[in-house]
Amino acid sequence: MRWPDHVIWWHAYPLGFVGAERAAATAPEPRLGRIGDWLDHLVGLGCNGLALGPVFASETHGYDTVDHFRVDPRLGGEDDLRRLIDDASRKGVRVLLDGVFNHVGRGFGPFADVAAKGDASPYRKWFHDDLRTFEGHDRLVTLNHAEPEVADYVTEVMTHWLERGIDGWRLDAAYAVPPEFWHTVTDRVRARFPDAWFVGEVIHGDYASLVRQSGFDSVTQYELWKAIWSSLNDRNFFELAHALDRHNGMLATFAPQTFLGNHDVTRIATRLTDRRDLAHALVVLMTVGGVPSVYAGDEFAFEGVKEEREGGDDAIRPEFPPHPGDVPGHGDVHHRLYQDLIGVRRRHPWLVRAQTTAETLTNTAFSYTVGDGQERLGVVLNTGEEPAKVGLPAAGWTCAAGDAAFTADGAVVPPAGWAIAEP
Repeated sequence: MRWPDHVIWWHAYPLGFVGAERAAATAPEPRLGRIGDWLDHLVGLGCNGLALGPVFASETHGYDTVDHFRVDPRLGGEDDLRRLIDDASRKGVRVLLDGVFNHVGRGFGPFADVAAKGDASPYRKWFHDDLRTFEGHDRLVTLNHAEPEVADYVTEVMTHWLERGIDGWRLDAAYAVPPEFWHTVTDRVRARFPDAWFVGEVIHGDYASLVRQSGFDSVTQYELWKAIWSSLNDRNFFELAHALDRHNGMLATFAPQTFLGNHDVTRIATRLTDRRDLAHALVVLMTVGGVPSVYAGDEFAFEGVKEEREGGDDAIRPEFPPHPGDVPGHGDVHHRLYQDLIGVRRRHPWLVRAQTTAETLTNTAFSYTVGDGQERLGVVLNTGEEPAKVGLPAAGWTCAAGDAAFTADGAVVPPAGWAIAEP
């Protein structure tokens, strides 16, 4: 197994996490150390990967990059980032950076040159003839990915930071970039860094086909994310079972990045209608195949609504206190549940490629097995208000987490209950 098969990411949005100003600053403020102060929390949670949102110089929110080789002054300087990477490495924590290579901010050096010189700029070919922007955001200028110099630039950026100790890249808006561009870049980068891991942000479409065409290792599994909260809210486990069947097909090609939350979506604690379902959602995340990611704060049941307006991300990208112990909910039931279920995941690393097989399926009761070769676990879920009797393949099932009365071929699950069993 490669290292990504063992990783569980803790995902943080740095500019919000450290309480940075909204607009670009000139004088560096060494705030990245505040994230470093949370590394022990990450490890104590059971995670071993730190997935950082944008850290490069930008105009506002980080996704309007102006210099991919410079750390955003609101976070500090390169020494601060390298210190964070080194501190993480000493604790056995991998680091993933967020690469925004579909578009750039208007202050990006090559674009500023084009704005000043027009067709006389040597960077004119880096941008489309119409200087198009990304999805209606007039401050985000789309790069011309048919231009070889753009591929050269992206390759240089990636290798620059891999040389400085990071382990891989999340590729923002990967769905908007031609797959052949990504393949050109990933092939070049892997020639020097064969262990680097690439995960593309993809919302819809044929995930497996895109992985093959792009050279990615993984993509964001939004289909499963939606099915988890939607099936729980609607009391419709059939939707989840359907999504897991499709998920099995993906696992034959790659291990998707799975998640309940990230910097772009309403917090799972807000999204779910019944707070008791937070446990059910986490059980699914930690027992099905894929590379799981925990969005910082979800382990404390943070709430927040994503809104389509200026400042609409603020609620889901809050500032964190300097020390984990200062967070309401630290050490409480939900925090401990994350530790327990991440612990189950870490004790069964084969789950990264595990296939899911539905056993009992009703609107409010769902039992399934997850397996890879000779390895197997049984999972039982009940969102109903009465005990549910569910089946499992005959085995000497023993409860490993949760609460259910197991028999040789099934279990009785309490109201709003769940359990994970070993054969």
